[in-house]
Amino acid sequence: MVQRVAMGISRSLDLDDVLDRTVIGSFTNIGFALRSRRWSGELPSLDGKTIVVTGSTSGLGRAAAERLAGLGARLCLVGRSAAKLETARREIHAATANEDLAVYVADHSDVGSVRELADALLAGEPRIDVLINNAGALFPKRSETAAGIELTIATNLLSHFLLTNLLIPRLEASAPARIINVSSGGMYTQRIRVRDLQSRRGEYKGSIAYARAKRGQVILTELWAEQLADRGVVVHAMHPGWADTPGVEESLPTFRRVTKPFLRTSEQGADTMVWLAASDEASRSTGLFWLDRRPRPTHRLKSTVEAPADRQELRVALNALAGTAF
Repeated sequence: MVQRVAMGISRSLDLDDVLDRTVIGSFTNIGFALRSRRWSGELPSLDGKTIVVTGSTSGLGRAAAERLAGLGARLCLVGRSAAKLETARREIHAATANEDLAVYVADHSDVGSVRELADALLAGEPRIDVLINNAGALFPKRSETAAGIELTIATNLLSHFLLTNLLIPRLEASAPARIINVSSGGMYTQRIRVRDLQSRRGEYKGSIAYARAKRGQVILTELWAEQLADRGVVVHAMHPGWADTPGVEESLPTFRRVTKPFLRTSEQGADTMVWLAASDEASRSTGLFWLDRRPRPTHRLKSTVEAPADRQELRVALNALAGTAF
């Protein structure tokens, strides 16, 4: 039986706990190097499993896709560019000898494109064992999609909400199945602002809007975990720490320049994503937030804790933007 593991779990203070109380020690390559020394054993084969990875042409998604393909899974690679997807497919095949790779083109900022993606996946994939919601981006200036939806929310939260809900029936039919949401440690700094979800009030800051969207992702993780607890689908969120990805280089060049010696590789950042998709241990809990293969608190500051009403209002607001009734 899947159990929701309480964040107040009792355990003696160890090196991991000490690291977790710091940012430099926990989020950087230092934290990964120290923690990974304790890991042992190979991940199980994923032969016969179908895994959907959004945002899989570069960075974390690309690293995760290659490793999952190496474990024998059928990979559904999702991205905006058909050319980049084909390049990723060829490279992953060359690296792993896995030929069971499919590509699906979709723009996660466009609700219509996400609907088309879901339709294509449901038509093309008889089973979906794991959905990894990894696609995302940080935008320095506020802008809106053609549908009038603020771009950060559309790309990093609304698309995941819509795609996941549209695929839940297939995931249930494929049970035991998993949903993995790739968040950010930046969400520790922000509380969800449901009544200003689209950042219309005050000065817009891309990093804050992104962190709020990622906070919303973690809330959805917990809501889906409650909804699906008895249906054979576990739901987890994770954050990769500070990883040196093309997205970080493009969106946060100053941060990258200052922290570059301490940044994780994409492979290190993607490790927990892969572990959550493949390990037996991850199937025995649901609704947790992970870093380096261990559950972490979802809040570090009292100011970021949302009211119970905010959680339900978030679902209502996202349904209104998507034109759905999930």
